[in-house]
Amino acid sequence: MALEASVFKAYDVRGIHPTQIDEDGAYAVGRAYVEEFEPKAIAVGRDMRTHGPAMADAAIRGALHGGADVVELGMIGTEMLYHAVGELGLDGGIAVTASHNPKEYTGMKVVRRGARPVGGSDLLRIRDRALCSFASWEPVDPGEWSEHNVYPGWAERVLSFIDVASIRPLRVVIDGANGMAGAMLPPVLAQLPIDAVCCHFEPDGTFPHHEPNPLLPKNRAFVAEKVTEEGADLGLAFDGDADRCFFVDDKGEFVPGDFITALLAKTMLKKEPGATVIYDVRASWAVPDLVEAAGGTALINRVGHAFIKQRMRETDAAFGGEVSGHYYFRAFHQADTGTVPALLMLELISREDRPLSQLVQPLRERYFLSGELNTPVDDIAVKVQEIKERFGPQGEISHLDGVSVMSEDWHLNVRPSNTEPLLRLNVEARSRELMERKRDEALAIMRA
Repeated sequence: MALEASVFKAYDVRGIHPTQIDEDGAYAVGRAYVEEFEPKAIAVGRDMRTHGPAMADAAIRGALHGGADVVELGMIGTEMLYHAVGELGLDGGIAVTASHNPKEYTGMKVVRRGARPVGGSDLLRIRDRALCSFASWEPVDPGEWSEHNVYPGWAERVLSFIDVASIRPLRVVIDGANGMAGAMLPPVLAQLPIDAVCCHFEPDGTFPHHEPNPLLPKNRAFVAEKVTEEGADLGLAFDGDADRCFFVDDKGEFVPGDFITALLAKTMLKKEPGATVIYDVRASWAVPDLVEAAGGTALINRVGHAFIKQRMRETDAAFGGEVSGHYYFRAFHQADTGTVPALLMLELISREDRPLSQLVQPLRERYFLSGELNTPVDDIAVKVQEIKERFGPQGEISHLDGVSVMSEDWHLNVRPSNTEPLLRLNVEARSRELMERKRDEALAIMRA
């Protein structure tokens, strides 16, 4: 069995197939999950990776042998698992996916009832049971297996977020990155009056065109160039399991995730006046500024889907957004979805009758962002302390997630990676010159 302890990350299981995790490892995770939490019935689905079918079959066998009933969903986007668990009233689920990672990776995202994520100490309990119990497991009376087509119900749910009649015949470039978007979106697009230029829609786990991670500029270069070439109104780029959507405006310019969060928050507050919106510590001031101007309540939160989802439940928030392109909706099981934000943006552009470049221009002119800058460091604690000592006297310090320093006309956040020996830096200021100066000061400390 290949199942290294290192594949159990903060929020999911992820590693190289078959050296770090193989089919026996997938069996162990499926069985350990069921034995640890004792769900009566779970859903299992998979993405388009070449080893996905075998890994999903193994996880299903493990869950069945653990005594749970399993509803098999087939090849799906991760958000479709969340929908199935919530809509069918199941006790949990497993999506066999490595999300945006390169082709040699596999993994799993695990949830409990209500699509609540399994991470942190709960995931470590699964790890410990899987690693310790595999050799001693005996055959048991298996649970019952069934199949379910989640596509129609999911499509109906995501389309319910918008007024389809309000959508104008926009020309939209969509890069599926040979991931799950190519399978998921056609039934939704068929109900919209847009002119969709669909690129790389064939699900292919070898990712022949580029890796399915649009957060990296090299992987979204194609959609930016295609928007300009086609004279399109909008560009959309999805990651591998299609639970994240990234936006390119009509001029071929990437729109940062916090600016998208701000625009979507304003849209959601029109639908639900006075609602609460969650945003992460890295985000631009644009988010709380626009939320408060629209009459909503903006709450800052730790980075990470498990923390965002928990806070949304605690505060009954209608919407949450992260810089990394995750967008969460109360009406979508308090879970993240890549499709709903894309639909809401189509509706926003149609109703405003203005291109995205014009909608985002006031934000670009007022808020100057560094973007997330990753730096390898030998001693994370020492560097974080040095950042705190240098910048702390200049503003208010917060330890909500890493170290944040908030001044009147700039703020920064430095936080360790959950999976690598990296520090992640985000800086924002009221002028480009000030942002660059604070950014360079921080990077000099981190790189020294």
